[in-house]
Amino acid sequence: MTSRDTGIAAWVLEPILQVPHVVAAVMLTRDGLVTGYTDALSQPSAERVAAITSTVQGACRTAAAAFADRDGAEVRQIVIESDLGYVLIVPTDHGTCVAAYGDGEVRLDMLAHRVHSQVARLGEKAMAAAPRAADDNASA
Repeated sequence: MTSRDTGIAAWVLEPILQVPHVVAAVMLTRDGLVTGYTDALSQPSAERVAAITSTVQGACRTAAAAFADRDGAEVRQIVIESDLGYVLIVPTDHGTCVAAYGDGEVRLDMLAHRVHSQVARLGEKAMAAAPRAADDNASA
């Protein structure tokens, strides 16, 4: 087992780990709460990654809006290249985010394709979920 979560996070993160040289991945909420992570990370490390990822996303949305002289912007992906490798952050349309780390040998195009594919599958599953029943008290 390569994912610490056997639910949604497992089927989202497991295929990302199949890309050669991908070391770790985290699924998180937009506000930085971990919803799943892979075995290469401890829970404290995953929580730290999630908090940092959330902050980076906010900074990137603000920077994109500022450069465009707009009030807001939605980020489609963030790529961080360092001497240690690459971090790819891809937000979803429904308030979650997938972040993956590959070492310096990872093919960024393969990593990006896999992460975006998994984010799309996650969105399809979210859209296919049955709508909640209306609360009887809400209509009164």
